[in-house]
Amino acid sequence: MIYHLFDSLKDLDIPGQGLFTYLSFRAIMASVTAMLISVFTGKRIIRWLQKQQIGEEIRDLGLEGQMQKKGTPTMGGIIIILAILGGVLLFADLTNIYTILLIVSTVWLGALGFADDYIKIFRHNKEGMSERGKLAGQVALGLVIGLTVCFSGKIVVRESAPAENPPAAEYLEEAEQATQAGTVQMDVIKSTKTTIPFVKDHEFDYKWLSPLKGKWGWYCKWAIYVVMIVIVITACSNGTNLTDGLDGLATGTSAIAGVVLGIFAWLSGNIINADYLNIMYIPGTGEIAVFMAAFVGALIGFLWHNSFPAQVFMGDTGSLAIGGIIGVCAILIRKELLLPILCGVFFVESLSVLMQRSYFKYTKKRYGTGKRIFRMAPLHHHFQKEGIPAIIDMPKRALAESKITVRFWIIGIILAVLTIGLLKIR
Repeated sequence: MIYHLFDSLKDLDIPGQGLFTYLSFRAIMASVTAMLISVFTGKRIIRWLQKQQIGEEIRDLGLEGQMQKKGTPTMGGIIIILAILGGVLLFADLTNIYTILLIVSTVWLGALGFADDYIKIFRHNKEGMSERGKLAGQVALGLVIGLTVCFSGKIVVRESAPAENPPAAEYLEEAEQATQAGTVQMDVIKSTKTTIPFVKDHEFDYKWLSPLKGKWGWYCKWAIYVVMIVIVITACSNGTNLTDGLDGLATGTSAIAGVVLGIFAWLSGNIINADYLNIMYIPGTGEIAVFMAAFVGALIGFLWHNSFPAQVFMGDTGSLAIGGIIGVCAILIRKELLLPILCGVFFVESLSVLMQRSYFKYTKKRYGTGKRIFRMAPLHHHFQKEGIPAIIDMPKRALAESKITVRFWIIGIILAVLTIGLLKIR
């Protein structure tokens, strides 16, 4: 709103007005605003949740310190969502198609998670919303995002780089003006191309998966792309939900991923930077950097309350939303195939659950007794537990919760640096 206010008053030449034309300034302001909202508003929301006795119901899994968390307020994802929206509504371009899609995703998945938490807490149903109901909500959002990417004329990519290498001064000036104005004076098209590491030009086109050619091939490639978008959003949302089991774990790892995606959005939305790094130029995605700055700021502010020992849990209200935001952002900047590396913690956590369930069912059916690969799943609980027979029996002693969280953060940082480094590997 502040951005649009100053934009409407640009003819008055107000001192400092020009700052709002810079993505860097607006991103910083959105991040700081979201952080402050998360820290200070969070205190009041936590007190309100305590008065309403909205506490987490804990199952006794025999984990150290677990039962001490009983009664800790949950649904703290409300704090994250309010902080993100506060920073974005004030400093982002609300007419930008990418900003609109990310706001819709935040509200949509936040509402879905809120419904799940509401059923668990107020209706005293530990299972919450049915898996089918949650999946239907995630798939529906994936279809909305996928069809918008498919049919919106505002979502395009650059087909080819300009011939100048390095660019001439005239081109640099025009490119900078086009980037700031959000206009494009280049050959841009609708495309199903995305980014993939280890190959020339870092590009992969979903049309290569289409068994059809011609007119039907065009429909087929977009259908494949939309299905992929649905899978990515659903997987990211559920992966974050599974990771949210230790104080600060999902919050910290999501913030790390958010920083990288914000950097990618910044680079992809700038003609000069995209050409220099030889990555896909996607007009308008610079605004995603403002959104992701607010996203990271909100998570850091929430970590103030959620770090060990947590004063509040984000619940499904937060975990479904932040996972979905990561997935949608990666799709919009065409970096979804990098997510298994960037979000490797979420990926391995989800994989550990699938492996554990599948192996347990298989061994129980074949031998009559179910066997475990891990002591417990998701993976972070494996390191908290000892004394349970499992194929993977390391470490011998259970680790403290705070140590597990920090080590997972460190792994997340390593994966983030590796993901950025992949831009130069061909």
